[in-house]
Amino acid sequence: MPIAAAALRAAIHAALSAHAPLVSVLGGPKIYDEPPATAAFPYVTLGEARVSDFSTGDEPGEEHQLTLHAWSRQGGHREAHVIAGTLLQALDDAPLAPDGHHLVNLRFALADIRREADGRTYHALVRFRAVTEPH
Repeated sequence: MPIAAAALRAAIHAALSAHAPLVSVLGGPKIYDEPPATAAFPYVTLGEARVSDFSTGDEPGEEHQLTLHAWSRQGGHREAHVIAGTLLQALDDAPLAPDGHHLVNLRFALADIRREADGRTYHALVRFRAVTEPH
């Protein structure tokens, strides 16, 4: 059975790559685990994950805190906000099917949009909370 965190991450990547509004905003399916050095802005990266035990009695479960990053250099916060909103549309309460696991829920937790130190790059950090159980 695949590890829940890896299976959930793969399901999220597949869902984002197939989400037409996000692909349109990004100008292609530019969703990366590790972006290529030549990645054209804007794009999304799958970021940090935190997994904790969410078992109840004799029922195993895991809670996942997943972070997605949107990167923009369009000038201003607007594009980063649009991408963050599109990520929310694509994933909040999405009926994903991680391999070997049941997704109990996937919910938006927070978004933080800011300008990076280089003064040109805008960064949207979008965090989701998920709960999974093994099949």
